Amino acid sequence: MYVFVALSDRTVLQRHLFRFALLVAGMAAIGLLSGCASIAMTQKAALTSGRAPVVSPQTALDADLRALPPPRAPISVAVYDFPDLTGQFKEEDNFQSLSKAVSQGGAPMLIRSLQDAGERHWFTVLDRASLNDLLKERQIVTEMRKVYRGEDDPNPAVLPPLNNASIVLEGGIIGYDTNTMTGGAGANFLGIGANTKWVQDTITVTLRAVSAKTSEVLASVTVNKVIASTSIDGNAFLYVEMDKLLQAEAGTTTNEPKQIAVQAAIDKAVMSLIMEGAQLKIWSFRDKAAGDALIAQYNAEKYGTAPAPMAPALPVTRNAALAVQTVPLARLPAKAPAAAVFVPPAQTYPFLPSGDPANAANGSAPGGDLPPAQGADGEIIK
Repeated sequence: MYVFVALSDRTVLQRHLFRFALLVAGMAAIGLLSGCASIAMTQKAALTSGRAPVVSPQTALDADLRALPPPRAPISVAVYDFPDLTGQFKEEDNFQSLSKAVSQGGAPMLIRSLQDAGERHWFTVLDRASLNDLLKERQIVTEMRKVYRGEDDPNPAVLPPLNNASIVLEGGIIGYDTNTMTGGAGANFLGIGANTKWVQDTITVTLRAVSAKTSEVLASVTVNKVIASTSIDGNAFLYVEMDKLLQAEAGTTTNEPKQIAVQAAIDKAVMSLIMEGAQLKIWSFRDKAAGDALIAQYNAEKYGTAPAPMAPALPVTRNAALAVQTVPLARLPAKAPAAAVFVPPAQTYPFLPSGDPANAANGSAPGGDLPPAQGADGEIIK
């Protein structure tokens, strides 16, 4: 759009500038209002019709974890807990919140990451987070078979021994720092402006492998994850006429969910622990060349341009990843039940009173006859 005016006529120039600014403001206001309308319609549709639940999408980090080359043999690991060790609560402006700042479900996230490693080829995960519930259920099975089948020694085919792990994975969420970095930018011209702001938080997790044989810490890693929050908004504020004011504003804010950030940090910790364990000879890749390439890539990420450090000392515990499972002893064959011996019932004299000594002497209790005899399975023996 071109506007031709005479520079000598100052009044005409001012009029055209005002009209041009009014046109730009109107277009901006229409855009902002249409954006607000679309956002409002989207929110209304989400509230009225609802959104169907979806499976958590696969992230790039999770895809890398799944694509790891398999090990020589799966490693049996136990997960008891992965707690929040920060002790922080959510920050609120006007009141004290009792909600935790980060997720309290670290153990399920860790179990998922371990199972995703190499598409379940790397670890045999033993869930110990609800060990009491598991033991109670096994106790119920033992008691029921003892009461109803007379089994003092449970049959291993019915209730086999629990598997034991060679390595226990410990750790937790050890840090959550807010506002580690903030920033923004904005501009305003003739009452029309826009600005953006961003905030970064940092979450820190640690993960270590502990030998169940000697309690030696075999390997340990620490991972930091940045949580980003951004906001963008625009506004218009100007007089379209002497007594008419145009005011419009719109904006959007994006906050990265903290539980997704925790899951990403745990995924990275599991991958890093695999690389550390391979370097320390705790376990090894089935394809040595592919494993060496991944270890070199991990060291480049870990140390950057720093000179290569000396080779790490190997753990004292040997064969730390080897777990020897409990095998029950062979059960002796069940003894054949003894042959039933027929014993004729004691003779009674019905014409005598039930409490007569003659009946008592022949097995009849004073006050009435005894109930019929029963077999081992509750059947009545006649």
